[in-house]
Amino acid sequence: MKVAALYDIHANGPALDAVLAEVEREGFEVIVVGGDVVPGALPGAALDRLMGLGGRARFVMGNGDREVVEAFDSRKDAGQGALWTAERITRQQRDFLAAFEPVVRIDVDGLGPTLFCHGSPRSDTEMITAVTPAERLGPMLDGVAERIVVCGHTHHQFELAHGETRVLNAGSVGMPYEGDAAAFWLALGGGGAEIRRTGYDVGAALEVIRAGGFPDVDTNILQDSLVKPVSAEFVADYFERQA
Repeated sequence: MKVAALYDIHANGPALDAVLAEVEREGFEVIVVGGDVVPGALPGAALDRLMGLGGRARFVMGNGDREVVEAFDSRKDAGQGALWTAERITRQQRDFLAAFEPVVRIDVDGLGPTLFCHGSPRSDTEMITAVTPAERLGPMLDGVAERIVVCGHTHHQFELAHGETRVLNAGSVGMPYEGDAAAFWLALGGGGAEIRRTGYDVGAALEVIRAGGFPDVDTNILQDSLVKPVSAEFVADYFERQA
């Protein structure tokens, strides 16, 4: 069984379409969407695309997804991006987001039991980076039986070992911090885990995303990820200092 892990899409429809096309060509049986499908500039289209995947897809709740659901329900006490997104999705799309799981567990061929979370196994907002020290990482993994943990949230790909546990960050499909404007994800199965990069027409995507009307879209989404991409090393250090 081949598993594709797609994280941090942030409603970047062109990037999502490019990755899903590659997933289809290569015959992945299972797709795990690891959270933060939203907020973002093209939420309706991204959600419709994911809802069409049917039973082959599993969904992890990200902090962004949770905040959009909360904004949909309350229409107040929400960040600008979450509220803007909530105002542009349907009740059916809201219910789809609300059904996402805190974590997903799958027995991956050749790798064994694997846990998919958003931030850490215990929190959708906790940050794991490429430079997270053992004294901070250890408590996050307490009680986790799986020896493979796939996370996201910090939008940069890495592998980190802690004892017998391998922590893999799948990177970001729609808002990557990799020093490169592309879509990033993770392929698992056949005994290994492979960090993946999918190119697409970023220039055309920028036009579509900017036209969507998301508030301060360049500042909040595009500048550091797709316009002038910051490096994974910079972001790892930055987020680690915030943790």
